[in-house]
Amino acid sequence: MRSNRLLADSAITALAPAIWGSTYLVTTELLPPDRPLLAATVRALPAGLILLMFGRVLPQGIWWWRALVLGTLNIGAFFFLLFVAAYHLPGGVAALVGSVQPVIVLVLAAVLLGDRIRLPHVLACLAASVGVALLVLKATAQLDLVGVLAALGGAVCMASGIVLTKRWQRPVNVLLFTGWQLTAGGIVLLPALLLVEGLPSTITGTNALGFGYLVVLGSLFAYSVWFRGTDRVPAIGLSFLGFCSPLVATVLGFAFLGQTLSYLQLVGAAVLIGAIVLVQLTPTRVRELQRTTS
Repeated sequence: MRSNRLLADSAITALAPAIWGSTYLVTTELLPPDRPLLAATVRALPAGLILLMFGRVLPQGIWWWRALVLGTLNIGAFFFLLFVAAYHLPGGVAALVGSVQPVIVLVLAAVLLGDRIRLPHVLACLAASVGVALLVLKATAQLDLVGVLAALGGAVCMASGIVLTKRWQRPVNVLLFTGWQLTAGGIVLLPALLLVEGLPSTITGTNALGFGYLVVLGSLFAYSVWFRGTDRVPAIGLSFLGFCSPLVATVLGFAFLGQTLSYLQLVGAAVLIGAIVLVQLTPTRVRELQRTTS
């Protein structure tokens, strides 16, 4: 019964990275070029303010700085680095660099949460990297140092955010908790946007459509689902669900950009799905707090 409930929670939580898998397509096809700070800020701040408007509760005491830290790791720094990687790297290279995230989570969860590093977790990390490489990395892919560092930094931020979110445990319902972090991340990004990029002179209808998609689905919906999952899915399981992003990105590339799927890519997808399922079925042997707040 417990394993079935965990698998159901994992499946629901996987909707978030599946939606995030469309970020590369939306960025390249709909958003203004070379505007990572604008894309990150617009994706975070409006969604956060909307949730705060409905929640009408601000952080209290220690949660002022905790919300700032989590908002920076999960939203502000992560969004910025994600869009820098999207502008500087092919999606496949960015996804491959980001596949180091579960390894970071594995170590941090062992240190901060008491989770055990088990052999299936290690094997799944190796299999996932191979699966991502087969799925999205092409022989023509070009490396870019800025993009690689951004993708690596994004993986470190998200891994740290996952573990700290589970360690600190949210004190309010999931929508308000999401609003705190989106707002904090957007506030961190806003000065950088104004000082470094500035505001664009024009926003086209296509740009507005892309931003609207990222705000409503990429932030409001996806992050609410994701932070719900932090209560119910082990940290290493959460990090592996992130691999749904390259799977979806590959499917979208096939469907909308005329990209082809080779046999090796199909093998990579199968390996990646197998690694995700293996981790969800492998216990961490740590007490997972079941919260009733929704």
